[in-house]
Amino acid sequence: MSSQTASRPDFDATQRWLDPAFFDFWATRINPLWTWNRPRARLIARRAAAVDATTLVLRPNRHWRGVQPGQHVELGVQVEGRWLRRHYSPTVNTAGEIEITVKTVDDGRVSPYLARAALIGEVFELGHGFGDFAWPAGTGPVLLLAAGSGITPMRALLQAQALRGFDRDVSLLYWVRHSDQACFAAELRALAEAHPRFSLQVHVTGEGAPRVDALAPAQWPALAHATVLACGPGGFVQAASQRFSGQVTSFQAEAFSAPAPADGDEGEVDVVLSRSWRTLRLARNRSLLEGLEAHGLKPLHGCRMGICNTCVCQRESGATRHLLSGQRHDEPAAPVRLCVQAPSTDLILEL
Repeated sequence: MSSQTASRPDFDATQRWLDPAFFDFWATRINPLWTWNRPRARLIARRAAAVDATTLVLRPNRHWRGVQPGQHVELGVQVEGRWLRRHYSPTVNTAGEIEITVKTVDDGRVSPYLARAALIGEVFELGHGFGDFAWPAGTGPVLLLAAGSGITPMRALLQAQALRGFDRDVSLLYWVRHSDQACFAAELRALAEAHPRFSLQVHVTGEGAPRVDALAPAQWPALAHATVLACGPGGFVQAASQRFSGQVTSFQAEAFSAPAPADGDEGEVDVVLSRSWRTLRLARNRSLLEGLEAHGLKPLHGCRMGICNTCVCQRESGATRHLLSGQRHDEPAAPVRLCVQAPSTDLILEL
């Protein structure tokens, strides 16, 4: 019998007489990081990352299992007595602490609080790493495309590669609207100076730089046998996907917002919720999650980016459209991610 198996009865017996929720309730009053098994993290430092972005340094408790470069974590923040949750792509520094960079949205509820109001020493809920945005296997060149907050997973991936010495050619093309919005600019330039196989281009669209789909061929790195990773707003990812379709070895993308609705996606459809047989009229140019929320419903959801799968439900009939790729799906009894799929036809959802 293994030691893990042998110790299990004692653990179960402990849980029978000591409820983890009861333990957390009293232990966190002594130290907010003392929980039975819930990961939490303390804010220990904060610094500016750009004119509209702030980096927070967090020290997790022993229950946190870590994160792989490029993954996301869920951060739970208490604002005005309510726990609110947002998702960020962190990096892990040399001390084992994590750093998350928050772009401040002035009318947001969480980002202004994290950037300006949260006190050093405050404790947040911290989720484990999730997501499949990862460094590609193989030895071919890698092209990284980032826009806005899409630079944060790229930073984590590049830091991990710097520790390995960049064993292949890597290029980062980074788009921002204004030059003072470029996060980690000095850090990225220093990385390019230290590693000959890593190159950096920063394109400032507010100063006339072309967008991803209008960049001149001479400005692109060599694309033969390249793998492309793209991260940014939905419109940026969609344009990048169209630009490189069929030209590279593989294309991996992650978008943190939906692109603008395409022509022909106007109108409404009937969506039936099979558990209650309630019928709703939902717009074809909005995600199912947004449409359901507009009717006052509150489906389970997490990242709102199609990564964490918290909002997945079953499609019993009908067709949906993926907001990022534009692909339509009509397989019966198939899973649907509410946050990144829109209704194309009348639907029946297992909700």
